[in-house]
Amino acid sequence: MKLIGNLLWFFLGGGIVACILWFLFGLIMMITIIGIPFAHAAFRIARFAAFPFGQELVDKRSVGKERIFGTALANFLWIVLAGIWLFFAHLCAGITSCLTIIGIPFGLAHFKLAVVSFAPLGKQVI
Repeated sequence: MKLIGNLLWFFLGGGIVACILWFLFGLIMMITIIGIPFAHAAFRIARFAAFPFGQELVDKRSVGKERIFGTALANFLWIVLAGIWLFFAHLCAGITSCLTIIGIPFGLAHFKLAVVSFAPLGKQVI
């Protein structure tokens, strides 16, 4: 069921667009040295955005790993520079998807991406 949901999401629910946009944002961030941590987070989220069903993004501390010092400050900068716009884009896409019964699972996937848009650094896909 996860495979079917992920394939439908990727081709019909906006997964390919979300994946490409997160990946392009990561490439833009790789241009600067300061943006490299943001780029790694964007690439991680791009893989998650492509196939979100059956996966969950959790804080690294909840799986026994340590977060890098300054992650909270970096997440704050992320929110100011990009997070708020990504949040509203995924929120609007989620609300639009939920207008039909068939689109509700896709809307829920957009809502998961909207939440992670605020603080992608220090997260791990499980």
